[in-house]
Amino acid sequence: MPPWLVDGIKCKCPHCHNGDLFGGVLKLKPHCDKCGASFKDAETADGPAFFVMTIAGFILTPVLLILLFGFRLSPLVLMAIMTPLTLIVCIALLRPFKASIYALQVHKKFKEAKAKDYEHLQK
Repeated sequence: MPPWLVDGIKCKCPHCHNGDLFGGVLKLKPHCDKCGASFKDAETADGPAFFVMTIAGFILTPVLLILLFGFRLSPLVLMAIMTPLTLIVCIALLRPFKASIYALQVHKKFKEAKAKDYEHLQK
């Protein structure tokens, strides 16, 4: 597996591969505790959420259909089961996806484009 993917799955610093990336459930730390690398440039945007919603939909849709048509549960019972299950699946997947996308950005040296990067095109 590529090193950026391993760092992402383990939620470790993509610079030193040892420090923890998250300070909260989904909040990145300002810097690495081990190497001191700054995480201020970490901008994963909506990429992790898109992937997590897609994968969670593929996982949870069959579960929903089995519960609905196989066990003939009432809508309230179904909602009581599916709501926490959806939250657990989405939060469990969101951390490694967010960490993996940031690690890929570090690995490929992606940076946010600035206006000065395009000055040569305006001449």
